[in-house]
Amino acid sequence: MNKYILNAIFTIIMCFSIKAQTTDIQIKVVSESENEPLIGATVYFETLEKGAVTDFDGNTTFTEIPNGEHILIISYLGFESLRTTILIPNSSNLIFKLKSGGNELDEIVLQSSRSTRTVRKIPTRIEYIGTEELGEKSIMNPTNISMVLRESTGIQMQQTSLSSGSTSIRIQGLDGRYTQLLRDGFPLYGGFSSGLSILQIPPLDLQQFEIIKGSSSTLYGGGAIAGLINMVSKTPDEEPTLDIMFTQTQALGSTVNVFYNKRNEKFGVSLYGSGHYQKVYDPENDGFSNLPKTTSISFNPKFFYYPSEKTTFWIGLNGTYDDRIGGDVTKIESGENGIHQYTEENISKRLSSQVVYKTQIDSISSLNIKNSISFFDRNLTIPDFNFDGKQINTFTEVTYQKSFSKADWIFGANLYTSNFDENDNVTLQRDQTDITYGMFTNNIFDISDNWILETGLRTDYNTDFGFLPLPRVSLLYKNDNGFSSRIGGGLGYKIPDIFTEEAEFINFKNVLGIDKSSLKVERSYGLNLDFNYKTRLFETIVFSINQLFYVSTINNGLLLNSTDSGLFVFENATDEILSKGTETNIKFTYKDFRWFLNYALIDTKLNYLVGNPQKPLTSKHNVGSVLMYESEKWRIGYETFYTGNQFLSNGTETTDFVTMGLLLMHNFKFGSAFVNFENFTDRRQSRFSPLVLPPHENPLFPEIYAPTDGFIFSVGIIIKPFGNEDHD
Repeated sequence: MNKYILNAIFTIIMCFSIKAQTTDIQIKVVSESENEPLIGATVYFETLEKGAVTDFDGNTTFTEIPNGEHILIISYLGFESLRTTILIPNSSNLIFKLKSGGNELDEIVLQSSRSTRTVRKIPTRIEYIGTEELGEKSIMNPTNISMVLRESTGIQMQQTSLSSGSTSIRIQGLDGRYTQLLRDGFPLYGGFSSGLSILQIPPLDLQQFEIIKGSSSTLYGGGAIAGLINMVSKTPDEEPTLDIMFTQTQALGSTVNVFYNKRNEKFGVSLYGSGHYQKVYDPENDGFSNLPKTTSISFNPKFFYYPSEKTTFWIGLNGTYDDRIGGDVTKIESGENGIHQYTEENISKRLSSQVVYKTQIDSISSLNIKNSISFFDRNLTIPDFNFDGKQINTFTEVTYQKSFSKADWIFGANLYTSNFDENDNVTLQRDQTDITYGMFTNNIFDISDNWILETGLRTDYNTDFGFLPLPRVSLLYKNDNGFSSRIGGGLGYKIPDIFTEEAEFINFKNVLGIDKSSLKVERSYGLNLDFNYKTRLFETIVFSINQLFYVSTINNGLLLNSTDSGLFVFENATDEILSKGTETNIKFTYKDFRWFLNYALIDTKLNYLVGNPQKPLTSKHNVGSVLMYESEKWRIGYETFYTGNQFLSNGTETTDFVTMGLLLMHNFKFGSAFVNFENFTDRRQSRFSPLVLPPHENPLFPEIYAPTDGFIFSVGIIIKPFGNEDHD
């Protein structure tokens, strides 16, 4: 009996002994910058081959972990993985902070917000296109930024001329003149240059795109009614970068891009050059070009000076020469002959300067001074008509920022001038000068850990149209469960000028100038509401969704109407332009795979017309799907986009269509090689309706609602003499 009792006691003691050699521990994972829980982070004991994921509070618990030293690996999408050694039982309740890896939107600081806060703590809704995606789009189209923006939800690239390829950016169904295009915060691409601007901005030296949809006029002045797009240039790093890119298409387009940057303790330099040549391209063999014959050269040098760790001074130049001629192929290649008479030629020259001084005054305040002077010269020639003019714009701004523990303040003042001077020999003089002074203030205030409020007020004074007050307000709610929501709205305005899509479509022929005494400023108000949620599915798939609802209204819309004398005159609409809709963006991430799904409902009504019809050339339903595989050596992308029915100006309904694209890219030690099949289903407007109507010597060009160039196959190589960071 005693023997059995002793055995039982020995067994109990051994159990307690074993138990005493293990420990239960709790691990919490947070972001280093915000100290906020990371949901679904992976925590892995390497030696035990045991892992778990964190809950909504960033916590995970392990039971009966053997005492002693253990190697712990913690990882989370968009953050740098952490590998560390812990000692148990000394360690039982642990907190680990992960550094942002630069790929997680919530941890990115955006310039367009004019704040040092990350996206997660900014009430204004800002969309972000980073370096990685820009790299993909620059491969698809290395000549300009149209590919970058065309596939963004709710953004339409509206081509206004078959012969020149002139294109404008429409956001949420509103004309291109309501979108403000910025580069490093400078308004360089408006007015006379707007129709060609998109075609003259190569993407290789750009680091990111920041898109604000809806009224953004408080921070950036008039013109940002539909929204703004800020292109941020790459800046020098201590490690030198040299990218040399060659691209060739089957449509006989050749492009070379070169980018270099480097900095040391006091100085830095960024150099960019691009050359593009396109032969006239006519895939229908109808005798008229779908791509114009083009010769284009761009350069963008920047020089940086760092007198201290707190101060940066840089100066840059941006220049472009662009000669494009489209129309009758025979005339372009062999000269005028018989009925071969029609061509449209655009010769343009652009030169702009940028000067920026920014300094950190103390730990909470900073000063930013910037100036730009932009010169644009364009000569547009068609048979029996020439539109020739020069535009000089200047922009000067001073901003002072102050950041407290719970509030950020921005105070600023700026001066914007625009002067368009048409050739003195023409009959219709459309010269125009605008001078606008502005003052603004903006505040972001942390009401609590979950609620953040942003308010702003701008007051502009235009020498012709007087004072223009522009208030705005936004509110953000966020929690630790992966959910956030933003609501915001504001007012906007647009000073009338002749550079509209309607005037561009008819090459400004017989268009009368702006009569400031009879025209009113276009005024707008807009409201955005969105919901965001991010979580993990089945512990291995990251899922996120963004749902946006918006409404924008424009009063006194600028219209181009014909007169009995054959001239065209600008007038204000008698009723509003109303745009409302929704945008849905869904993203799945699994290991090296990413799947993006998007849908845009764009309902833009012209209430000044009988029956409140849908705005012409605006598809109500748009759907997109992008599947990407990315590893250290390979990048493969497959895209599908659906564009729904549209209406032409005469009320005719167009057909819907689907386009597809395929990208294959391989990284090696000193660069990358790629092939791209853009629109390989060869969807183009000529398959649905004619692009050119007779007579041949004086043709008519219908409105453009679908791709005109069709399938484009391209091959290329990117050479990186200093090495490829994407290569293992």
